[in-house]
Order: sequence, then structure tokens, then C-alpha cells
Amino acid sequence: MPDVAAAQAFFERAFGMTKAGDAGRGVYMTDGVMNVALLHFGDDPVVGVTAEGDGSDPFYGLYHFGMWVDDLEEASAQVEEAGAEHLRGRRPDEPNRYYEVKYRSPDGLVFDLTTSGWIGALRDPEGAESDPADPGGTG
Repeated sequence: MPDVAAAQAFFERAFGMTKAGDAGRGVYMTDGVMNVALLHFGDDPVVGVTAEGDGSDPFYGLYHFGMWVDDLEEASAQVEEAGAEHLRGRRPDEPNRYYEVKYRSPDGLVFDLTTSGWIGALRDPEGAESDPADPGGTG
């Protein structure tokens, strides 16, 4: 995103999303089920999309999507068997720590696998208690 604040305002107005938290390069937005990270990479490379120091134009657009899985090892084996390329990341040794394992599909789509979820997203939104003071279940 060239302007994270403007993108945040758009997602609030267009989709009724709320800010779930700060990201290192932007913000996390949520509607309680879907989580969108609005990020500004500046001149830094975008993993799986641009190469470091390749002189390419800034990247704006869908960078990747994430899949919340029950079993990381099973899901990893399944996507690799289907032809995905592992880009980076593995489950951390510390329990209950947030992580993403990043892959690229045979067609070039970058995606994450995780069992830890994302800030503002609910694993089972229909089974969760709703708190109007805490949109997205962030607190």
C-alpha cells in the first residue's frame, strides 16, 4: 500500500472492517472472520514476489493469502505434494507463538499456512460469543 491510512479508511468504509492491531509495516483489519494486512513495503523486497536489489517497481496488490489449518505437517505435505514450493518459515519451538509458513503455488500465488490464526480472525465465528465492544474478538 502506498498509503496505509488511506487504505485503512477505505476498508472501514467499503467493508465495515475495523483495525485489529498494528503490523510492522501497516495495520491488520478484520470483520471478525476475514483478516487483511494492509502493508507498506517501501523499497524492501516482497518475499516470493520481488527479488532483493532487482530494481523493480514497488509492488501494490494482493501479496498473499493465509490458510488456517488444523495440522501443519499434514497441510505442508499436502501442498508440497500438489506442487507448492516452500519459501520460508517453520513452526517455532515455543508453544502458542504466532507464525506463518510461506509457500508459492505452481502458478505463482504466495500463501501462508498456520495453526495459530491471525489477529482479529476467529477460528469458529459461529460458535464464538459476540462482544460489540470488541469487534473481531481481539481482546
